[in-house]
Amino acid sequence: MVDLDLGWIRNQFPALSQQINDQPVIFFDGPGGTQVPSSVIDAIAEYLLKSNANAHGAFATSQRTDALITSARAAIADLLGCNLDEVVFGANMTTLTYTLSRAIARELQPGDEIIVTKLDHYANVSPWYALSEPGVVIREVDINVEDCTLNMNHLQQQMNERTRLVAVGYASNAVGTINDVATVVKLAHAVGAMVFVDAVHYVAHAPIDVHVLECDFLACSAYKFFGPHVGVLYAKREHLERLRPYKVQPAPEELPSRWETGTQNYEGLAGLVAAINYLTQIGHRVLPGVKNRREALLAAMIAIKQYERDLCQKLVTGLLQVPDLTLYGITDPTRFDWRTPTVGIRLAGQPPHAIAKALGEQGIFTWNGNFYALGLTEKLGVESSGGLLRIGLVHYNTVEEIQRLLKALSQRV
Repeated sequence: MVDLDLGWIRNQFPALSQQINDQPVIFFDGPGGTQVPSSVIDAIAEYLLKSNANAHGAFATSQRTDALITSARAAIADLLGCNLDEVVFGANMTTLTYTLSRAIARELQPGDEIIVTKLDHYANVSPWYALSEPGVVIREVDINVEDCTLNMNHLQQQMNERTRLVAVGYASNAVGTINDVATVVKLAHAVGAMVFVDAVHYVAHAPIDVHVLECDFLACSAYKFFGPHVGVLYAKREHLERLRPYKVQPAPEELPSRWETGTQNYEGLAGLVAAINYLTQIGHRVLPGVKNRREALLAAMIAIKQYERDLCQKLVTGLLQVPDLTLYGITDPTRFDWRTPTVGIRLAGQPPHAIAKALGEQGIFTWNGNFYALGLTEKLGVESSGGLLRIGLVHYNTVEEIQRLLKALSQRV
């Protein structure tokens, strides 16, 4: 196992001290939203106490808010490897995607095509399907059912000279599959199409460099990487300048604030900065010689990725030994670089909701349903019978917690 200081890490998260029925709570619900460090809670409270004002005013608290906005953009720029003016904030990834899709629609003509996938969360499907109303053609990429991976041959077949945008997830929030986004970007750019990447699930598990990836847009949400509910959109500057967002007339025209509709969640931005600084601390602990926050974040996310890979191998190995259990997704350990530690399962004869409820009563928190990845659960044939039980690990989880889950499942919960 990678030498993360789990004692120090777990001490940062006050929620992990909770108990249910005299049992320590186990949070395997990370894909739906992670827990937050004390520093995030403190930063939100500190903002509300000392800086609570709208932006661009001629007084101290407003000026602190202005400084906070700049600080938040810088923090995200370091996390994603982009420029400050390529960072847009919003309520959540879904809202930002709808905002962007409406703006892109201004440039589209009837018969233009957009590609989505059956593996994605519908936050990266429905905003694009909305554009079919004025005549845009939406094409869906199929999956390989046996391991829940994208069918890359089918993707290539869908692309043509009318393709204007490819919407793809960096990783599946339901079964953990990591897509070959770099190849998707190359294929799309070869036909002149833009690429929108949903990185909501991926960002908590591995490093990202959008300039190396060369995607046009990438979205994520802070509450999936140990922060509050704040949506984040990266977009290439050329697109932010060219596209025209829908906004109220007096709103500013400068980048990137012309894309930020209404008053932002400033206390949330304070928590976002604290969440990224928490990850930065991990980077300094695993690689003390790092020179700046970007290097520290890369070190942290590389260490987290390896630690979670080891956790995932223990989880998947154990799950495959549970009688009458079906595990969906990649199960070969040699391919675990292509999955996050998120797995979807079913137990024969037990609806996922019933399993989640029974586990919850033992203090083991998991999700059940389709997790808004409706195309996937329909393709797997499980949507009408309750979807999947989802177990989602993050770096504050432990081997001991996995063992407790496996024991419960082996005893039919």
